[in-house]
Amino acid sequence: MEQADVVIVGAGQAGIALSHCLQKRGVSHVVLERGRIGERWRSSTWRSLRLLTPNWLNALPGSPYRGSDPDGFMSRDAFVETLVGYAHQSQVPVRSHVDVLSCERSGKGFRLRTTAGDWSAKVVVVATGHCDVPSIPFSPHPGEDQPVNIHASQYRSPEELVSGGVLVVGASSSGVQIADELQRSGRRVILSVGKHTRLPRIWRDKDIFYWLHQMGFMSQRLDDLTNPESARRQPSLQLAGRADRSDVDLATLQGIGVELTGRLKGISNQAIGFVDDLEDSITGSDAKQDRLLRQIDRFAGHKSIGLGPAPTRVPATYLKRLSFASGVIGTIIWATGYSRSFSWLKLPAFTADGELAHKDGVTTVAGLYALGFRFLRKRDSNFIGGVGEDAQAIADHVSRYLGQSGLKAA
Repeated sequence: MEQADVVIVGAGQAGIALSHCLQKRGVSHVVLERGRIGERWRSSTWRSLRLLTPNWLNALPGSPYRGSDPDGFMSRDAFVETLVGYAHQSQVPVRSHVDVLSCERSGKGFRLRTTAGDWSAKVVVVATGHCDVPSIPFSPHPGEDQPVNIHASQYRSPEELVSGGVLVVGASSSGVQIADELQRSGRRVILSVGKHTRLPRIWRDKDIFYWLHQMGFMSQRLDDLTNPESARRQPSLQLAGRADRSDVDLATLQGIGVELTGRLKGISNQAIGFVDDLEDSITGSDAKQDRLLRQIDRFAGHKSIGLGPAPTRVPATYLKRLSFASGVIGTIIWATGYSRSFSWLKLPAFTADGELAHKDGVTTVAGLYALGFRFLRKRDSNFIGGVGEDAQAIADHVSRYLGQSGLKAA
């Protein structure tokens, strides 16, 4: 059995950032990764993906952005290359292609069973990401006449889909970007729209994240909010990281021919039904956008309220039912997010609804920590540029815990 003071599970930006911070504090540790460094970025995203946040906002601990394009948006491959370079520079002790199968108590520490043997650890940090299991809310019905069903994490490019139109379910960040790319490739695209968060890419000549950052919005903690649970459930921003900084929202998609419809209601072996709620979803999102833009204008000291993006037009008619026999679509892409999977954690560390119970990343089980989750400590805890501050705090706590418990290696 191999041993380490600290085992970090996951070598994405959270795990790599924490490793850097532990190195600085002289804490012995190892990072176990079921794939390669940044594996989810490599294998669970489409080829043309760019980061939603501008380059200046994507700094990791000890590595501020020093490039020539601070307002640009890094491609997926460029970010992976940056993350790997950061890991090598920080001498992160990564064990790649090691899947953690279970973690349970063993004395004052933990025992982890992996595909490459067992590990003994005094501290374990769950850095596997906010959510890591693709979520499909309706089970597709298999059959010869059925469309191909894939999750957004399996989508790579228009050329790799079967022929025919595409139904994209979900209108948050991934859904609108995938719908945009498919429509521009010549496909017929139908977008099933539910709750979404619309914001312009540029407002008052600045990237929207400039304002969110300046206003302290990204550093808000749950205790600062009147409705924390609503904030936790808020969909990802309807943005894209384009070189021309253009918007990719429902109005833009309508302009290039994407057909909008309501939330998916149900699916059978013959048809899909949609809820008649498109107008409610659109007007609700536009109203929230307008309130935030007015808040930004007040913060910036503008005497006149800026003219926001034009309201999204609600189509006079839209699909309520789509028959598979019509042959309209050949593929359904589920841009419906992810769920959590902690089945490998054999520990009494969960709330009644299955969430990992923690306060600022410190769980209810001594020596067990979390990092990289949404709202772990603040609103941007699951953002590339937000994980660093959390990593510093967790590294400090881990170092104190090892010292106070008499567990730290001499």
